[in-house]
Amino acid sequence: MRDTRESRLLLVLLIAIAFALITVDIRGGQDSPVDGARQAAATVFGPIENGVSSAVDPVGNAIAAVRDSSARHDRVAQLEHDNAALKAKLGSDDRNRSRLKQLDKMIKVAGEGQYGIKGAEVIAIGAAQGFSWTVTIDVGAHDGIKRDMTVLNGDGLVGRVTTVGPDTATVLLANDPDFTVGTRMESTDELGFASGQGDRPLRVELLNAKAKIKKGDRLVTFGSQADKPFVPGVPVGAVSRVDPSGGDLTRTIYVRPYVSFTKLDIVGVVVAAPKSDPRDTVLPPKPRPTPTPTVTVTVTPSANAPVDGQQQ
Repeated sequence: MRDTRESRLLLVLLIAIAFALITVDIRGGQDSPVDGARQAAATVFGPIENGVSSAVDPVGNAIAAVRDSSARHDRVAQLEHDNAALKAKLGSDDRNRSRLKQLDKMIKVAGEGQYGIKGAEVIAIGAAQGFSWTVTIDVGAHDGIKRDMTVLNGDGLVGRVTTVGPDTATVLLANDPDFTVGTRMESTDELGFASGQGDRPLRVELLNAKAKIKKGDRLVTFGSQADKPFVPGVPVGAVSRVDPSGGDLTRTIYVRPYVSFTKLDIVGVVVAAPKSDPRDTVLPPKPRPTPTPTVTVTVTPSANAPVDGQQQ
């Protein structure tokens, strides 16, 4: 196209329309008027993203081995069997060894929490329809995925499903500013609500303004009604900072999430909630404190040192 006055005006108009749609989408949240268009885009472009990922990733098909792990009967044994099958399929290079380690951790979390999961790969980062922390995964409606399902990995809470296409789904990450999840403190059971802050720690508002909280205390998901969008007991993170209590009705703490949102690869969508709340059983073992070494200094007097009562 030639650089004319009309072409420049058209470009400005298109940019203005794009920003207007983004603003409407962000303000609309889950009830956004462009949600239908977003789902249509997932239907059209999801298979393309999925195909590109499969073409460049030789391990892609192996993840299907854990996608049928939602049966409640003897779930742990089934997950162990699936894991063994994956190890047989995957190669021995460094990348595959890293992915096997991720799968091992995720299957262990699913077994301890009695979560029925569908394994998935992250095939795209970010969303074309707005400024948000999201990823696209390679499972969708054909795999039984629905909106408002919990997503986790071997470290803890990843996010929740927001948009579902036939073969792909969009996951809103837990560090997104529009993300909120109910939390419960380990041992004390203090309840609160965690919100994402991008690349900063999660902000948690505790309902009890007088709650005794210290650095290192750990949180899990409290769970939602009918287990959607969140199942209970998924590790969230550890307290990194506590704001002084100023007489407010709530108390603010900051939590370092267990999940590294910039390194996501293998995740699991919870398609079957546990029969009972796993409470704190899914949390990793507490790190043992490192003992402080004690150094004893012994001074040996020199042969030329002065004797008591004498001057040198």
